[in-house]
Amino acid sequence: MARQRRYKPKFGIVTLLVLLALAVFYNYYNKSQNTPRPEQVKEKRTKKVRKPKELKELRYLTVFTGKVIGIKDGDTFEVLYDGASERIRLADIDCPEKSQAFGKNARQYASDLCFGKTVTVSSNGKRDRYNRIVGTIVTKDGVNVNEALLKAGLAWHYKQYSKNHPELSDLEEQARQSQLGLWADKKPVAPWDWRKNKRKKKTAAAI
Repeated sequence: MARQRRYKPKFGIVTLLVLLALAVFYNYYNKSQNTPRPEQVKEKRTKKVRKPKELKELRYLTVFTGKVIGIKDGDTFEVLYDGASERIRLADIDCPEKSQAFGKNARQYASDLCFGKTVTVSSNGKRDRYNRIVGTIVTKDGVNVNEALLKAGLAWHYKQYSKNHPELSDLEEQARQSQLGLWADKKPVAPWDWRKNKRKKKTAAAI
């Protein structure tokens, strides 16, 4: 009796390999769809790290007493009051900039007058565009720093922002006649003109 041949399915191994490959591809495809893109991950991390900047609350101050802890230039001071520092811009005057002639002299003179000392600041409560308190500083010894800088010839009377103060114009004129400080120069340049010329040069260089 002849043996019956067993049926061997054709391509059995090949079919199995194809099915296995499809399964691997399907699994990889699902993972790739659920995995966030690098830019998405970066964006999420960036949003998580960023924190809103806290703006310093500006205090309304008219008359207060504090300690001078910093002098940026002849007419800009840092005064410590009630645990926080306040920037003070001297009213009615304008000192030479640090890069100008007598700019460093004005800063040193102001430092000698009141750095590290207790002073009284008087203001109308308003601030300039840099959030500095615009006011007058008087030392514990009764020296008006604004006027002292004018007397020494280390500041100009800032008439554009100082009206009805003829006594300040007189102090400036006295220093001019005596050729004190910056008035020793034949052609002293007002700081507001110096700043204006500097802005023009910067604009011209950028073009």
